[in-house]
Amino acid sequence: MTDRDFLWCAVNLLLDEEEALAALCPACREEARRAVCPVCGATAAGENASFDLARYERLKRGGTP
Repeated sequence: MTDRDFLWCAVNLLLDEEEALAALCPACREEARRAVCPVCGATAAGENASFDLARYERLKRGGTP
């Protein structure tokens, strides 16, 4: 592929994403724009909303779940 082909593909990927977001309601659109890891659920800010720090500390010390 040439540089022009790569650029064409990249632009069309962005346009496809914009089109998909435009089809959503405003609330869903905002949720879809939030960067979330599909594995652990961490947000772009690096925090996982479902992480239980107290449980982690307890398990780290050898406690029971």
